[in-house]
Amino acid sequence: MIACLLKPLDKIQHTIRRKRADALLVTQPENRRYLSGYTATDLSIAESSGLLLVPRLGSPLLLTDSRYQLQAEQEATGCEVVLVQDSWLGTLGKLMARLSIGKLAFESHYMLYDTALKLMRMSQKQGVELIPTSGMIEKLRVRKSPQEIQKIQESVLLNESIFKEVLAHLKPGRSEREVAREIEATMMRRGAEAPAFSTIVAAGPNAASPHAVPTDRFIKRGETIIIDMGLRLDGYCSDMTRTVVLGTPDKHTVKIIRLVRQAQSAALKTIKAGILARDADRAAREVISRAGYGRNFGHGLGHGVGLAVHEPPSLNRKRRNKLQPGMVVTVEPGIYIPGWGGVRLENMVVVEERGYTMLNRDTTFLDL
Repeated sequence: MIACLLKPLDKIQHTIRRKRADALLVTQPENRRYLSGYTATDLSIAESSGLLLVPRLGSPLLLTDSRYQLQAEQEATGCEVVLVQDSWLGTLGKLMARLSIGKLAFESHYMLYDTALKLMRMSQKQGVELIPTSGMIEKLRVRKSPQEIQKIQESVLLNESIFKEVLAHLKPGRSEREVAREIEATMMRRGAEAPAFSTIVAAGPNAASPHAVPTDRFIKRGETIIIDMGLRLDGYCSDMTRTVVLGTPDKHTVKIIRLVRQAQSAALKTIKAGILARDADRAAREVISRAGYGRNFGHGLGHGVGLAVHEPPSLNRKRRNKLQPGMVVTVEPGIYIPGWGGVRLENMVVVEERGYTMLNRDTTFLDL
C-alpha cells in the first residue's frame, strides 16, 4: 500500500498557486502514480484508468470507474476516490463546480486533441479558464529520492539476473522471437510487474536496426546479438543492453565491441552534476567518429529512467540542459552497420555532484 507522496504534492500545489490556477488535472499515468500512489495503468492514451484532480490546497481527488474502485481505495489512501457514474467529463464538471474551480491547469502534452476540445467546451459552459501546462510534474520526477534510487537499483539487479539466466541457455538455432519471449516470461516468473518495454533481441544483420523487432530468424554462431531488455519492479524501470557473440568473434567484431566500450567509458568520465547533457553525448560520439563510424551512431547517448523507461533528461547532441544530482540516466552508445549488424552497450547511472554511481553490476561487455 502506497500513500500519497506529500512532499511532491506540496511542491505541485505550490506551483499550481504560483500559476494562479485553482487546480491541476493530471492525466499522464506515471505522473498520476507519482502523486497518488495509484498503480493502475492506462491501456492507451484514449482509455484512462483514472484522472487525478489536484486542488491548490487540500487532498487530491482521484476519479475512476467501477473496474478500478477497490484498487484506487487501497492504494491512493491520501486521496478522495470519486466514482465516475456517467462520464469522465460529466463527473469532472460536477467536481469543478463543487470546488469552485475558476482556473484549471491541465497536462497539454498528454491529452488527445478530441479530449481537449471536449474539455474546452465543458469549461466554457461553466465559465472555467483552462491553463495548458507541460512538464510540471516531470520536473519533480527528474531528480530521484534515495528511496526511488533504491527501487531502481533493485529493478536493475533483477534485470541483470534474468539476463544471465537466459544467456546461459542461449545457443545457435534459437530464433530472436523465442529468446525475447523467454526473457519476458522469466521476468514475470521472477517477480517483475511487467517488461518495461518490448524486449529487443536482434542478431546478425537485424542488429543494424537500433530498435529492431524480434523475428523468426535463427541466431547464428559468430554474429553480434543485441539484447535490450528492462523490467518494471514496484513501479520503477530498468533498461540494459548487452551485445553478445556465440562462439569466437572475428577481429572486426572485437574491434567494434571494444570501440563502443571505449565510447561508453569516455562518456562516463564526463558525467557529473553541472555538465551539459550534450557534452556527455559528444564525448562518446567523438570516440566513434574518430574511428570512422560517426554515421553509424545515429541515436542519442541516453535518457532518464524512473517510473517511465524513457523520461527526462535526454542525453543527445542538441540538449543544453544540465545534469543534476539524483538524475538516473542510461549511457548507451552504439554502432550499426547495414548488412553486417550492430553493437550497443547500455548501463544506468545515478548523477552525483562529482561523478556518478553505476547501478549495473553485470560485466558481460568487458569480456572482449
